[in-house]
Amino acid sequence: MDYAFSPEDEAFRAEVRAFLKEALPSDWAVRRAGDDDGDDDSSQEFQEQFHKRLAEKGWLVVSWPKEYGGQEWSYLRQVVFSEEIAYHQAPKPDGIATRMVGSLLIAHGTDEQKRRFLPPIANADVKWCQLFSEPNAGSDLASLRTTAEEQGDYFLLNGSKVWSSFAHLADWGFLLARTNTEAPKHKGLSYFFLDMTLPGIVVRPLISMVGVHRFNQVFFDNVRIPRDCLVGGKDEGWTLSTSVLNVERSGVTAASSSSRMLEEMIAFANDSTNGVRWTPELRHRMADLFTQVSVARNQSYRIAWMQTEEIQFSHEASVNKLFTSELSQRIAQFGMDLMGLYGQVQRGDSWSPLRGKIERNYKTTVASTIAGGTSEIQRNVIAKRGLGLGR
Repeated sequence: MDYAFSPEDEAFRAEVRAFLKEALPSDWAVRRAGDDDGDDDSSQEFQEQFHKRLAEKGWLVVSWPKEYGGQEWSYLRQVVFSEEIAYHQAPKPDGIATRMVGSLLIAHGTDEQKRRFLPPIANADVKWCQLFSEPNAGSDLASLRTTAEEQGDYFLLNGSKVWSSFAHLADWGFLLARTNTEAPKHKGLSYFFLDMTLPGIVVRPLISMVGVHRFNQVFFDNVRIPRDCLVGGKDEGWTLSTSVLNVERSGVTAASSSSRMLEEMIAFANDSTNGVRWTPELRHRMADLFTQVSVARNQSYRIAWMQTEEIQFSHEASVNKLFTSELSQRIAQFGMDLMGLYGQVQRGDSWSPLRGKIERNYKTTVASTIAGGTSEIQRNVIAKRGLGLGR
């Protein structure tokens, strides 16, 4: 196993760092205040401009084939890019569009669908959302109940989706719906692209515990989806969902963000004017957390190397997702212990450490072991695929 970065990779890392130093506003850290949701108008406007600049440099759809505007980068080169974007807290490219929708189209879309949908994504001209989870179908996605009934040249969509990130801002969504109610639950599902302006769609906000509008519940009442928005064959959605082309799955952004968080805590605590008292117990915990961040980073590099070498893997991504999500919660708890009662002060208050990051991080990481597959699901995957244990 050799996942050392080449001189070209390191030169690219330096190029990305130089670009970010020039592109990010001097007050970006204050405006972000530890939150990656971009929950105000000025942040949204800047993110759109930033993504346009990434598109101009050809960095927005780096994993795509060149014929569709991509770079055909190696997975390790993608890791360099993702790592630097996360560490510098820059607005991340829309992974729903660039990775999930793009990969699905490149692998399974028709020529007409590729011509219609890929260029706007590559040019950062369109926003997408994912419409998968339902009130009674989250981790067990195949239990979804939203239906799409075939009606000649369109499908009639009815049902509801929940936890749909940025659906209130999206131009398009992609979803799984049941097109055969008589088939077993893993059968009879189909993929669709959905114009979010169609009649019959209602988007209702779900405000998080930190007051951010990121998630939504989306309702469908006799929404007519044109047949040309069906991706792949009818009733083949589950097969398509397990086949994703050229998507870097290392999870390095979580390790990079955790590293940045720890470094900011140390810098704050080492400033004697902030009144933080290092105890032996806190020092040991900090050292242990840095060790865990290094473990997470090296797990990410290993997964990217395996993808580059086309070595089949199944449970490794689950190992890293489980480890990094629980690590983020351990770091959040450490931040609260380090700052004491001041850690509870919210952003906007002059007494809040690190512009309110500590309090905000403590709340937002609650969902890290749920979103993207719960820890329980990840442990099941590891047990079955990694350890060969029975059900």
